[in-house]
Amino acid sequence: MRVRNLGILAHVDAGKTTLTERILYVTGATHKRGEVHDGTTVTDFDQQERDRGITIFAAAVSCDWADHRLNLIDTPGHVDFSDEVERSLRVLDGAVAVFDGVAGVEPQSEAVWRAADRHRVPRIAFVNKLDRAGASLARAVASIRERLDVVPLVVQLPIGEEGDFRGVVDLVGRRTLTWIDGEISEKSEMSPEAEAARRHLEDQVAALHPDALEEWGDISDTTLRNALRDLTHQGEALVVLCGSAYRNRGVEPLLDAIVDYLPGPAGDSDNDLAALVFKVHTAKTGRLTYLRLYDGTITKGDTVWDAGAGRTERIARILRVQADRHTEIARATAGDIVAVSGVKAAQVGATLATRRGAVLLEAPRSTEPLVSVAIEARTRQDALRLPAALAALTEEDPSLSVRVDAETAQTLLSGLGELHLEVAVEKLRQRTGLAVTMGRPQVAYRETVVRGVTGLLYRHVKQDGGAGQYAHVTLDVAPGEGFTFASTVTGGRVPAEYIRAVEAGCREALAEGPLAGHPVTGLRVTLTDGQTHPKDSSEMAFRAAGRFGLREALRACEMRILEPVAEVTVSAPAETLGAVLGDLAARRGQVVDSGVRTVTALVPLAELFGYATQLLSRTHGRGTFTSRPAGHR
Repeated sequence: MRVRNLGILAHVDAGKTTLTERILYVTGATHKRGEVHDGTTVTDFDQQERDRGITIFAAAVSCDWADHRLNLIDTPGHVDFSDEVERSLRVLDGAVAVFDGVAGVEPQSEAVWRAADRHRVPRIAFVNKLDRAGASLARAVASIRERLDVVPLVVQLPIGEEGDFRGVVDLVGRRTLTWIDGEISEKSEMSPEAEAARRHLEDQVAALHPDALEEWGDISDTTLRNALRDLTHQGEALVVLCGSAYRNRGVEPLLDAIVDYLPGPAGDSDNDLAALVFKVHTAKTGRLTYLRLYDGTITKGDTVWDAGAGRTERIARILRVQADRHTEIARATAGDIVAVSGVKAAQVGATLATRRGAVLLEAPRSTEPLVSVAIEARTRQDALRLPAALAALTEEDPSLSVRVDAETAQTLLSGLGELHLEVAVEKLRQRTGLAVTMGRPQVAYRETVVRGVTGLLYRHVKQDGGAGQYAHVTLDVAPGEGFTFASTVTGGRVPAEYIRAVEAGCREALAEGPLAGHPVTGLRVTLTDGQTHPKDSSEMAFRAAGRFGLREALRACEMRILEPVAEVTVSAPAETLGAVLGDLAARRGQVVDSGVRTVTALVPLAELFGYATQLLSRTHGRGTFTSRPAGHR
């Protein structure tokens, strides 16, 4: 059976989970349609997801359609859980981007789209909720063209508008599909309007694909379908379908499009094993490790090699995943997405392989935390258990980090936003029973170099009996992007291994800046000269010289504190927009775009704590907002 590994991507509340539920229902994987508002969905199985009505954790499910196994990952739409999306995209072959038929492309839609671009994941689009008041396929497609910089190829037209939406015209198959009382009806007919739309589609495809160009004027359905598949795989255009997942209209042709246009896995089961760990979950039955197999095969009882950590792991069981339910299977092959038990230590991003000729697969990247809260246990006994519980939490979610503040001795949990941290702490309480309190959120400030220094000489010399420590380094420090290190030392005055030690020491010095102890970023360090001693120089000495030398150099630089900034888009009634703008100004917001009912501004993240409540108050309960990280300023 052929395989499609795909994700469902969208802004929060665009209908991803409802669409996933309808796919499971239509394919026969479930026998009852789950509803988000009833808390009965398959993929939002966590109690917090059901209580909050949003997807928090990426959930994998499988179903069959047209002799294909579809492995679906329903991803979160809220910006605080964007790393879950990143980890999912790393192991997918294709995706369905879901857009709200009323709102079109929303901020997080754009964010996940750019993430899919980075991972080169081919996509098709599904414009959802066409049964809602104000829905418009044409307007949604226009926003896709304008905001995502892609050529949308509309292959369906809606039949009926808003509450009267009842079906679609399939321009590729030249047919109409209508849904009445849950039953689908198909007719081989096209209206003059649909024929004109078909000709426009042919013209668009002929301009992009050589085979379609050869048949221009009378492109066959087969050539058109093949051209659409090629353009999707190459990322040169976006096939756009439409429907209403909630009303179960448009799901079957979307499944056909998934099979027709999205690519399958390219691995080979006869090759050596290469599998990537993309998720770790601690279930009641023990630790589950989620794998995507790119090459080779695993069988129950196999011993595999963690190529990055250099240790062996044993595969006790292999599980086909259906959200929180699992079915044991004997083996998994290239292209499969499965969970395994028995793997005790492999982390997210680890490569499991055969020991001979093992290769390291690229690991999913994690976003740097933006917000921190202090975590304290209420009892002495809980305080002893807290470090292990937090370690398990960060193992499952690498976008969380834990550190102990050197000055206050507080345990700080850092993440991507308020909601992210609230969910993490509640998960900690539910899973372990620990009684913990959470302090007020604090943003993650950074320090940066505005004006550097040149020729700073630092001498590290210690002599206290026995072998001494001797290292002289001369450093130039200048503003830059992130952190870069270079050496211009010539003539072998500093051996290569000592230069690497200086770089390691400089990286250690970035942990605390001279202004307020925040991490340092935005600088370029150059080692321009150095001096060694025939007996007392060592890598340890030059590492210390790099660390202390850069700290001294930073004290001589002109420094500034950076704070995280968010791009905030507010939707509110026109008569309340003045109050919204005044409030944003009071929060040091910088307006970048303003319309009749919407305003977009750059706002310091520290000013957004509690903003949701204030916005409701200023807009009489009718205002909403979305935000996404916009770097540090």
